[in-house]
Amino acid sequence: MPFTILSQEQFSDYCARLPYKSFMQSVQMAELLKKRGFTAEFAAYSEQGKVLVAAVLYSTPMTGGLHMEINSGPAVADSRYLKKFYKELRDYAKEKGALELIVKPYDTYQTFDGEGKPLDKEKPELIDNLVDLGYKHDGLLTGYPGGEPDWHYVKDISQLDEKSLRKSFSKKGRPLLKKANTFGINIRQLKRDELPLFKDITAATSDRRAYIDKPLDYYEDFYDAWGEDAAFTVATLNFSDYYQNLEQDQAKLAQRIDKLKAALEEQPQSDKKRNQLRELSSQYDSFELRKQEAQQFLEEYGQKDVILAGSLFVYTKQEAIYLFSGSYPAFNKFYAPALLQEYVMLEALKRGIPSYNLLGITGEFDGSDSILRFKQNFNGYITRKTGTFRYYPQPLKFKILHTIKKILGRQ
Repeated sequence: MPFTILSQEQFSDYCARLPYKSFMQSVQMAELLKKRGFTAEFAAYSEQGKVLVAAVLYSTPMTGGLHMEINSGPAVADSRYLKKFYKELRDYAKEKGALELIVKPYDTYQTFDGEGKPLDKEKPELIDNLVDLGYKHDGLLTGYPGGEPDWHYVKDISQLDEKSLRKSFSKKGRPLLKKANTFGINIRQLKRDELPLFKDITAATSDRRAYIDKPLDYYEDFYDAWGEDAAFTVATLNFSDYYQNLEQDQAKLAQRIDKLKAALEEQPQSDKKRNQLRELSSQYDSFELRKQEAQQFLEEYGQKDVILAGSLFVYTKQEAIYLFSGSYPAFNKFYAPALLQEYVMLEALKRGIPSYNLLGITGEFDGSDSILRFKQNFNGYITRKTGTFRYYPQPLKFKILHTIKKILGRQ
């Protein structure tokens, strides 16, 4: 039969051959879904024994039937067979007693530059393929519908190396990273028993930004499912070391100032040297302020390494992904989140990964999206996905149950 359910090994082998797919379409994600109480299987469309389209299809009971879903998929070897896959998927969902089938394709509807200007034409056929089969489209939306973005910020790193990476950042991003690298920040991966530290960061950030954080056991399940391909990464700073570094750098600056003063005694009319002295003196004064701030941090946190920010990065053959993150506003001046971004790109280069997906932005380019402004430091481009599609194998039954839930206040 064209529509089949693959084994884990078959799906893994299939995905390994694809140049482009989402991390959501993986054996690891299927394992995570199972840990979270879902049923997960690998649905595929094949012809002449060759898999052409496949996806992680997961389901969970709902009143009256099953909720079935494909998130950021399917994974496609030949797009000519997509419509056939969606048709067979629709029939399979009906056969299994699904009340609702949701598909969130990973296909790119349109590509934009980093400022939001179109680089190619829209692809309405990607939507038409599903609508023609009876799927309902939520529409092309902005923001985070259902908590997930349809707009992704991506950086192509396939032609870069460690030396050229920072040069590829934006005019604002390059000095930002240069400064972030002067503070003595260390970056390390957390072990499983340290995940509460990561949870503390994301919890504090979610409270501040008013979004729902994942529970600790989700991060633990994620760690277990993904193994070495998931990195719970934190940026830390020891304020004692930081204070000592400031003193050393200030001492070097003082030596330059003394030499410049001596030179001015020999050439008192030199405007160039006088301007240089003024600039260096200003820098010296700024060190005094930074030392005062460092002393306050040192009194509060002592000699320990303090976590400034953290991120969960996922590594696949096709792309590295920036998934969850958080930071503490008290340490914003150290630019630790930017340093974490450079770190993951360097790690992706070591692993031979060609692309880095910084994931969600709102799709609004009026200056209101602070997350976009941060990601623009790294000089990438933007992809817009097609959004969410819904199919109801038993539309009347779904409508009746939906109405009852609404009346009972459960919706």
